[in-house]
Amino acid sequence: MARLGYVRVSLADQNTDLQIRELEAAGCERIYKDQGISGTRVSRPELDRMLDRLGAGDEVVVWKLDRLGRNTRHLLELLDDFKVRGIKFRSLRDGIATDPASEVGGAMAQAMVTIISAFAQRERDQLSERTKAGMAAAAANGRKAGRREVTTDHEKVKRAHELKARGLKPTDIGKIIGASRATVYRYLGMES
Repeated sequence: MARLGYVRVSLADQNTDLQIRELEAAGCERIYKDQGISGTRVSRPELDRMLDRLGAGDEVVVWKLDRLGRNTRHLLELLDDFKVRGIKFRSLRDGIATDPASEVGGAMAQAMVTIISAFAQRERDQLSERTKAGMAAAAANGRKAGRREVTTDHEKVKRAHELKARGLKPTDIGKIIGASRATVYRYLGMES
Protein backbone atom coordinates (compact mmCIF):
# COMPACT_ATOMS: atom_id res chain seq x y z
CA MET A 1 0.00 0.00 0.00
CA ALA A 2 1.53 3.25 -1.20
CA ARG A 3 0.64 6.88 -0.63
CA LEU A 4 1.22 8.76 -3.87
CA GLY A 5 1.01 12.49 -4.40
CA TYR A 6 0.03 14.33 -7.55
CA VAL A 7 1.03 17.92 -8.35
CA ARG A 8 -0.01 20.00 -11.36
CA VAL A 9 0.48 23.57 -12.52
CA SER A 10 -0.79 25.04 -15.78
CA LEU A 11 2.26 27.11 -16.67
CA ALA A 12 5.80 25.82 -17.15
CA ASP A 13 7.29 28.56 -14.97
CA GLN A 14 4.86 28.21 -12.05
CA ASN A 15 6.30 27.06 -8.74
CA THR A 16 5.21 23.70 -7.27
CA ASP A 17 7.20 23.93 -4.01
CA LEU A 18 4.20 24.60 -1.74
CA GLN A 19 2.22 21.66 -3.13
CA ILE A 20 5.23 19.33 -2.88
CA ARG A 21 6.05 20.38 0.71
CA GLU A 22 2.50 19.71 1.86
CA LEU A 23 2.35 16.34 0.08
CA GLU A 24 5.66 15.32 1.64
CA ALA A 25 4.35 16.39 5.06
CA ALA A 26 1.28 14.20 4.41
CA GLY A 27 3.61 11.21 4.00
CA CYS A 28 3.61 10.75 0.23
CA GLU A 29 6.26 8.24 -0.80
CA ARG A 30 6.34 9.39 -4.41
CA ILE A 31 5.07 12.57 -6.03
CA TYR A 32 4.07 12.77 -9.68
CA LYS A 33 4.31 16.25 -11.20
CA ASP A 34 2.78 17.62 -14.40
CA GLN A 35 4.16 21.10 -15.07
CA GLY A 36 2.80 23.37 -17.77
CA ILE A 37 -0.26 21.19 -18.41
CA SER A 38 -3.88 22.31 -18.15
CA GLY A 39 -6.17 20.54 -15.71
CA THR A 40 -8.75 20.32 -18.49
CA ARG A 41 -6.65 17.72 -20.31
CA VAL A 42 -7.80 14.20 -19.57
CA SER A 43 -4.47 12.61 -20.43
CA ARG A 44 -1.36 13.99 -18.73
CA PRO A 45 2.02 12.19 -18.71
CA GLU A 46 2.63 12.00 -14.96
CA LEU A 47 -1.03 11.54 -14.05
CA ASP A 48 -1.21 8.63 -16.50
CA ARG A 49 2.00 7.17 -15.03
CA MET A 50 0.56 7.38 -11.53
CA LEU A 51 -2.79 5.89 -12.55
CA ASP A 52 -1.00 2.92 -14.16
CA ARG A 53 0.96 2.29 -10.96
CA LEU A 54 -1.98 2.43 -8.52
CA GLY A 55 -3.38 -0.69 -6.90
CA ALA A 56 -5.96 -1.64 -4.28
CA GLY A 57 -5.21 -0.09 -0.89
CA ASP A 58 -3.05 2.72 -2.33
CA GLU A 59 -3.91 6.34 -1.60
CA VAL A 60 -3.79 9.32 -3.96
CA VAL A 61 -3.15 12.67 -2.25
CA VAL A 62 -3.49 16.09 -3.89
CA TRP A 63 -2.98 19.58 -2.50
CA LYS A 64 -6.35 20.75 -3.88
CA LEU A 65 -9.00 19.00 -5.92
CA ASP A 66 -8.50 21.29 -8.93
CA ARG A 67 -4.91 20.05 -9.20
CA LEU A 68 -6.30 16.63 -10.16
CA GLY A 69 -8.59 18.19 -12.76
CA ARG A 70 -10.78 21.12 -13.76
CA ASN A 71 -13.27 19.12 -15.79
CA THR A 72 -16.09 17.96 -13.52
CA ARG A 73 -16.97 14.87 -15.55
CA HIS A 74 -13.35 13.70 -15.76
CA LEU A 75 -12.77 14.33 -12.05
CA LEU A 76 -15.84 12.33 -11.05
CA GLU A 77 -14.82 9.51 -13.41
CA LEU A 78 -11.36 9.40 -11.80
CA LEU A 79 -12.85 9.23 -8.31
CA ASP A 80 -15.32 6.53 -9.38
CA ASP A 81 -12.40 4.56 -10.83
CA PHE A 82 -10.53 4.93 -7.52
CA LYS A 83 -13.56 3.57 -5.67
CA VAL A 84 -13.95 0.58 -7.99
CA ARG A 85 -10.23 -0.22 -7.75
CA GLY A 86 -10.16 0.13 -3.95
CA ILE A 87 -7.96 3.26 -3.97
CA LYS A 88 -8.20 5.88 -1.24
CA PHE A 89 -8.23 9.58 -2.11
CA ARG A 90 -7.43 12.71 -0.10
CA SER A 91 -7.47 16.41 -0.98
CA LEU A 92 -5.50 18.25 1.71
CA ARG A 93 -6.83 21.80 1.34
CA ASP A 94 -10.42 20.77 0.59
CA GLY A 95 -10.63 18.42 3.58
CA ILE A 96 -11.96 15.54 1.47
CA ALA A 97 -10.97 11.92 2.11
CA THR A 98 -12.44 8.69 0.78
CA ASP A 99 -11.73 5.07 1.62
CA PRO A 100 -13.75 2.50 -0.36
CA ALA A 101 -12.86 -0.24 2.15
CA SER A 102 -14.51 1.53 5.09
CA GLU A 103 -17.07 3.82 3.42
CA VAL A 104 -15.24 6.83 4.90
CA GLY A 105 -16.28 9.88 2.94
CA GLY A 106 -19.26 8.30 1.24
CA ALA A 107 -22.15 10.38 -0.07
CA MET A 108 -21.08 13.64 1.62
CA ALA A 109 -17.56 13.45 0.16
CA GLN A 110 -19.04 12.73 -3.28
CA ALA A 111 -21.31 15.76 -2.97
CA MET A 112 -18.41 17.99 -1.92
CA VAL A 113 -16.26 16.73 -4.79
CA THR A 114 -19.06 17.45 -7.26
CA ILE A 115 -19.58 20.98 -5.93
CA ILE A 116 -15.88 21.87 -5.74
CA SER A 117 -15.10 20.44 -9.17
CA ALA A 118 -18.08 22.27 -10.70
CA PHE A 119 -16.74 25.56 -9.29
CA ALA A 120 -13.23 24.76 -10.57
CA GLN A 121 -14.62 24.12 -14.05
CA ARG A 122 -16.72 27.30 -13.87
CA GLU A 123 -13.63 29.31 -12.91
CA ARG A 124 -11.74 27.82 -15.86
CA ASP A 125 -14.62 28.55 -18.25
CA GLN A 126 -14.87 32.16 -17.03
CA LEU A 127 -11.14 32.67 -17.51
CA SER A 128 -11.44 31.37 -21.06
CA GLU A 129 -14.40 33.67 -21.77
CA ARG A 130 -12.57 36.72 -20.38
CA THR A 131 -9.51 35.92 -22.47
CA LYS A 132 -11.58 35.61 -25.65
CA ALA A 133 -13.43 38.86 -24.86
CA GLY A 134 -10.14 40.67 -24.25
CA MET A 135 -8.72 39.41 -27.54
CA ALA A 136 -11.87 40.48 -29.41
CA ALA A 137 -11.76 43.94 -27.81
CA ALA A 138 -8.09 44.33 -28.71
CA ALA A 139 -8.79 43.33 -32.31
CA ALA A 140 -11.73 45.75 -32.49
CA ASN A 141 -9.40 48.57 -31.38
CA GLY A 142 -6.77 47.62 -33.95
CA ARG A 143 -4.36 46.13 -31.41
CA LYS A 144 -2.76 42.74 -31.47
CA ALA A 145 -3.77 40.57 -28.51
CA GLY A 146 -1.61 38.01 -26.78
CA ARG A 147 2.09 37.73 -26.11
CA ARG A 148 4.45 40.41 -27.42
CA GLU A 149 6.44 39.27 -30.39
CA VAL A 150 10.02 38.43 -29.49
CA THR A 151 12.55 38.80 -32.29
CA THR A 152 16.18 37.84 -32.65
CA ASP A 153 17.10 41.40 -31.61
CA HIS A 154 15.55 40.90 -28.17
CA GLU A 155 18.10 41.13 -25.36
CA LYS A 156 17.18 37.76 -23.83
CA VAL A 157 17.38 35.96 -27.19
CA LYS A 158 20.88 37.34 -27.78
CA ARG A 159 21.94 36.45 -24.24
CA ALA A 160 20.56 32.89 -24.60
CA HIS A 161 22.61 32.38 -27.77
CA GLU A 162 25.74 33.76 -26.07
CA LEU A 163 25.34 31.42 -23.10
CA LYS A 164 24.66 28.43 -25.37
CA ALA A 165 27.86 29.22 -27.30
CA ARG A 166 29.71 29.11 -23.96
CA GLY A 167 28.40 25.57 -23.43
CA LEU A 168 25.63 26.14 -20.92
CA LYS A 169 22.55 23.92 -20.91
CA PRO A 170 19.04 25.34 -21.53
CA THR A 171 18.00 24.86 -17.89
CA ASP A 172 21.01 26.87 -16.69
CA ILE A 173 20.46 29.52 -19.36
CA GLY A 174 16.86 29.89 -18.19
CA LYS A 175 17.97 30.49 -14.61
CA ILE A 176 20.39 33.17 -15.72
CA ILE A 177 18.06 35.08 -18.06
CA GLY A 178 14.89 34.48 -16.05
CA ALA A 179 12.98 32.33 -18.52
CA SER A 180 11.49 28.84 -18.51
CA ARG A 181 13.33 26.00 -20.23
CA ALA A 182 10.65 25.92 -22.95
CA THR A 183 11.16 29.63 -23.61
CA VAL A 184 14.93 29.13 -23.80
CA TYR A 185 14.44 26.40 -26.42
CA ARG A 186 12.19 28.77 -28.38
CA TYR A 187 14.86 31.51 -28.18
CA LEU A 188 17.61 29.11 -29.25
CA GLY A 189 15.50 28.00 -32.20
CA MET A 190 15.51 31.56 -33.54
CA GLU A 191 18.14 32.43 -36.08
CA SER A 192 20.59 34.95 -34.67
